[in-house]
Amino acid sequence: MMPLDEGKGVGMVPGSGAGIGPGIGMGAGGAPVRPSARAAEAQARAALPPSPGPRNATRAQRLGLVFGLLAAAVFSLWFFSAILTPFVLAICVAYFLDPVAERLARIGVPRWLGAGLLVLGLMALALVALLLLYPLLISQIGVLLARLPTYVTRIGTMVQDLLVAAEKAFAPMELDPRLQDLAVTQVGSILVWLGTSATRLIGGGYALFNVFTFAVVTPVVGFYLLRDWPRLMARIETWLPRRNAAVLRQLARDTDRVLSAWLRGQLICCALLAVYYALVLSAVGLELGVLVGLLAGIFTFIPYVGSLTGMATAILLAIGQFGTLSGVGMVIGVFLIGQVVEGYIIYPRLLGDRVELHAVWVIFALFAGGVAFGFLGVLLAVPIAAMIGVLARYWLRRYLESPLYLDPPRTGG
Repeated sequence: MMPLDEGKGVGMVPGSGAGIGPGIGMGAGGAPVRPSARAAEAQARAALPPSPGPRNATRAQRLGLVFGLLAAAVFSLWFFSAILTPFVLAICVAYFLDPVAERLARIGVPRWLGAGLLVLGLMALALVALLLLYPLLISQIGVLLARLPTYVTRIGTMVQDLLVAAEKAFAPMELDPRLQDLAVTQVGSILVWLGTSATRLIGGGYALFNVFTFAVVTPVVGFYLLRDWPRLMARIETWLPRRNAAVLRQLARDTDRVLSAWLRGQLICCALLAVYYALVLSAVGLELGVLVGLLAGIFTFIPYVGSLTGMATAILLAIGQFGTLSGVGMVIGVFLIGQVVEGYIIYPRLLGDRVELHAVWVIFALFAGGVAFGFLGVLLAVPIAAMIGVLARYWLRRYLESPLYLDPPRTGG
């Protein structure tokens, strides 16, 4: 038998040792030896097509992702706006109570137990407030409806007297009697509309249905969101694009700082002013002082507009009840003191300069959200306004650091 030369053999595969077939070599004594598992894996990998390697996202892909998410969010708000309000309220509850739940977790209270206790406590507080205030508000509405004809007549008389005094003051100018009648009629219509609107708002069946819906859906969803809030935030953070993750986290922190400061300030301000207006207006003798005071305090979250609306309503009711300038002056004094306390004590002492939402921007956001999505839009208006404000400041900083701003002016020859 002829010996085989080294590296040659029958049916050899290039790159293999001596052998008699593909992938089979010859051992001592001519016994066939199969390749190891590592060699087989290397051969299989070599047979695969080459990997394309990491790819960078194009500008079109990034813009498509951003605008696609925005379009999906707007469409979801529009399509599900009729049922989203309890869920948005649940998100607000979880957002407000998360710092308290974190403190409870740090002292050893399990997250699920802390979340349950906080939600139950909030429900108990809301129930006590409802049981105490709802009968009182209903009785105030009854007083308003009973006194409404007298108020309209008295206000009409005072408006006519004021028009006559104005006519004498600006003589020889004469006011058309039809204009006087129109002014009196419009003032009475406004007061009637306020009374009937408040009745529908507080005693309507649809409002009661919404209250019961919120009482069932919002606490349950709020509990689960509050229990899982850290995990939800951590999961959302893992979905951020790696290239922009640091910037997005910083923007989220800035938005949280601005939003929490504004909401905390507004809640404190609304609560204090609601109690103040209700007590002091009742103390000066206004029959509907509790109703007007609570509503004026609640609507203070709309800067300037809420306070002015509450003051105008209280002045009309004071004219209808007292019919004298002294009674109206006391009501005006109550609201002026409230504005001074709000502007010079509550905000500077509790918040300082941490609130970075301008009043005009908040007013626009609230009205735009209300027109677009109703009460749901009002709930989402301030968070979206805070987010847009943070983004605007971020892009302004980038612009001020860019060549677009820093390029020196051209010098003509």
